[in-house]
Amino acid sequence: MANNLMRFAPFNDIAHFEPLRGFEDLLRDFRLAPSLRELEVRPSMKMDVTETDQAYTVKAEIPGMKKEDIKIDIDGNQVSITAETRQESEQKEGETVVRSERYFGRLFRSFTLAHEIDEANAVAKYQDGVLDLSLPKKARASAKQLTVS
Repeated sequence: MANNLMRFAPFNDIAHFEPLRGFEDLLRDFRLAPSLRELEVRPSMKMDVTETDQAYTVKAEIPGMKKEDIKIDIDGNQVSITAETRQESEQKEGETVVRSERYFGRLFRSFTLAHEIDEANAVAKYQDGVLDLSLPKKARASAKQLTVS
């Protein structure tokens, strides 16, 4: 009987800071792990925006896209970036997908800047998964001074 005794330590998980240690076992017990594989994980488009007196520079991470699949719309001071990739459906007979983390779908990001953009002189480059936008500010119309007659 003494061989069947176990030491009980209720704060053991907290002390080792492994609060989710048994989570995968819980999912396996409830048979949820295969269905969780089907959930779609959408990546976000991470950006850096810098400003000078003449222009804005935007660097957006859009990995795994072709430059033909990236679309940029500029309307005044509103900038929208859309990137879309399609799923390649290649599955061999007798093969089961165990895990798939590659993303297929559409990314969209829209933001407003403080100044209007000169669309005619805007430049976009895409290399190594990073979209680099150079967005020159529109020259403000010079203030007109009226004389009172």
